Amino acid sequence: MSGARPALLSAKAAQRRWLPEGRRGPMPWIIAIMMFLTVLAAACALGLGHALWKMRGDMAGGYTVQIVEANAAKRAEMVRQVEGFFHAETSVRSYRVVLESRLREQLAPWLGEEAQSGDLPIPALIDLSLKPDVSPSKIEEIRREIITRAPSARIDAHQSYLAPVEALMRALMWAAAALVALMLLVTGAVVVLAARSTHDAHRGTIDIMHMLGATDLQIARLFQRRIALDALLGAIVGTIAAAALLWLLDRNLAAAGSELAALIALPWRSAAVLLGLPIFAMLVAAVTARITVMRALERSL
Repeated sequence: MSGARPALLSAKAAQRRWLPEGRRGPMPWIIAIMMFLTVLAAACALGLGHALWKMRGDMAGGYTVQIVEANAAKRAEMVRQVEGFFHAETSVRSYRVVLESRLREQLAPWLGEEAQSGDLPIPALIDLSLKPDVSPSKIEEIRREIITRAPSARIDAHQSYLAPVEALMRALMWAAAALVALMLLVTGAVVVLAARSTHDAHRGTIDIMHMLGATDLQIARLFQRRIALDALLGAIVGTIAAAALLWLLDRNLAAAGSELAALIALPWRSAAVLLGLPIFAMLVAAVTARITVMRALERSL
């Protein structure tokens, strides 16, 4: 029994040498390129999805109340009445009256010195934030109460400002997800071509293995193992290259001090998904190679 095990191991090693080293061919590097693009597209889709979720959370329940009144005294009285209502309303999470001086500073780039003139009426702005569980009927009731106290008031939801941006980001997210699916399909097609090419190139070796008693399943496992290892090599190389590029982009965004960096930063769960793509690519390659070789062997009988 002690001599049978080394003999069995040497036989398996000899069987593995019947197939050429796949790393000498182009398939691992093609898969590396495909995985590089797949990781970038997946990161884009996950980043946009996280940004949409964060934007919805930040903008949910946010409103801007604009009181347009030329008479400063009447405008101030309307603001006080609306503030009193907000202070007593339990559905209001927070509110803040924007200082008139701040508004004039923001208008200065467009109006110049006229922005500081007291003759220029400036609408009063109130940032309002409602609690997350407020019903639509309650929101409509709050609108009516505001209009009652300030007939010239305009209430705008923060989400309405970002609706076009949100639609664009959602379209880009689904486009990136579709690109990931397309890249995986192309990777599978590359594996199919590689498996068929290897099978056709080694028909004589396969016939000898059949005469020696090897089954189709045993032969398919040889192809499956070799192609899976080559796919894993290419997937790891592509993933490392994509991760390095994403890291450089993240550093550049952080150095610029842009709020976009915090918005699209991937959480650790999304990063784990990206790191799991090489394993998934290897499994896809292994299953695809096995099915392709088994069908080829069945047709050759």
